[in-house]
Amino acid sequence: MRKRTLLLAASLTTGLLTALPTTVASAAPAKYADDFNGDGYRDVAVAAPFAQVGSVSGAGAVVVLYGSASGVSAAKRTVITQNSPGVPDTAEGDDRFGISLASGDLDRDGYADLVVGAQYESIGSRDGVGRATVLWGGKRGLSGGTVLPQPSTLSEWGGFSSGVSVADFDGDGKPDVTVTGQASTRLYKGPFTRTRPASHTTVSELGSTYEVAAGDLNRDGAAERIYPFAVDGDAGGDISYFTWTGTKYVRQLLPKADGLTASVADVNGDRYGDLVLGDYADPYSGKPAGHKGGQIYVWYGGPTGPDPAQKPTVINQDTAGVPDTGEADDRFGAALSTGDVNGDGYADVAVGAPGEAVGSKKYAGAVTILYGSAKGLTGKGSKTFTQNTAGIPGTVENWDGFGQSVRLVDLNRNGRADLVVGSGDEDDQRGAVTVIKGATSGLNATGAKLITAANLALKGSGGLGWTIGQ
Repeated sequence: MRKRTLLLAASLTTGLLTALPTTVASAAPAKYADDFNGDGYRDVAVAAPFAQVGSVSGAGAVVVLYGSASGVSAAKRTVITQNSPGVPDTAEGDDRFGISLASGDLDRDGYADLVVGAQYESIGSRDGVGRATVLWGGKRGLSGGTVLPQPSTLSEWGGFSSGVSVADFDGDGKPDVTVTGQASTRLYKGPFTRTRPASHTTVSELGSTYEVAAGDLNRDGAAERIYPFAVDGDAGGDISYFTWTGTKYVRQLLPKADGLTASVADVNGDRYGDLVLGDYADPYSGKPAGHKGGQIYVWYGGPTGPDPAQKPTVINQDTAGVPDTGEADDRFGAALSTGDVNGDGYADVAVGAPGEAVGSKKYAGAVTILYGSAKGLTGKGSKTFTQNTAGIPGTVENWDGFGQSVRLVDLNRNGRADLVVGSGDEDDQRGAVTVIKGATSGLNATGAKLITAANLALKGSGGLGWTIGQ
């Protein structure tokens, strides 16, 4: 396998279910923010942002795998591109449709919708500007779409929509959307309709940011927006978040925090969301305080959000109880997701290390599950999965990147989160996803499933699993 080169630093559908007709609206908002067909099971959206569409390379595709009593499979799916019926625009080279994904019931019709970033979509004569599109949920799954209003000030190759997140940011009960891309970060306020443009405002100047995460850190019913980004003078990443006061958004700083990836969940069971940050870069001259192979931090939430003076939990591959050892280029923390895999009421954390060597295979990749508890996140009982783990399908190869993306989500409604792992460079960069079931004893590799780009009839070196919707 060869390593795919990104323009960003640091980081067809024959015989398939494609876009389907819009259905009549349901009476109540969707129970789950990722149940696209309203059947009561959570679904998972997986992108192949470099997929070939027709004869066009790098246009991108989004695959939705629908949950059921038996989990997900390649058979029950929808594949959507910018050439699908009702989806705005046209598939073009290097659009990267699907590079970012986030879900929520934006029009409150009982079906979750999906926001899709096309990171380098060209607008008129401006190349690589970027665009975000909403794909609408319905009884038969996702179909059609609406483009979010485009800021007029975007520059060429700005990568607008490199990151997207959906949550209720002002506590009014209606989901909102935030979209990142360099200094062009925007906030779109709900409610949304399929025909009326959403209003959008500029998020105060942040610097160049491509990531975003969301969650309620102070239990006030309004989710905070966290935008990790690199900045001169803080190579570990500037961490701040925006919180709703009831009348306006206020930016809160965590000056001692580091990280370039983030997820929010209640790790210690106190009902406040906790901020998990991934600081996956190795130490170097500009940042000597880093940990070899990468590490993660947990900043615990409270009535006023995370206390900037607290001492966060720090876990790396050299922490007691964590398998393996920190090595250069492991990238431990490059992908994060949170969910309860054993049903004990504490959120657990999936940590991707796509650069992990497995035996003699370089950059094969690994995912470690860390367990939450009343005392917070711990290395006790943690387990690492690779494609060499008994029960995990597939073969360990150089440059697979297993763990490049991760998602913890209960796909079979048994009360325990399953682990979905993306390997965007698997099979000569065609990509794959692996699904491992959650159980009372934690994740169980028995019966794990491998879904490849070939299973989905995706064309080209599409990078299936490069992104998994959160």
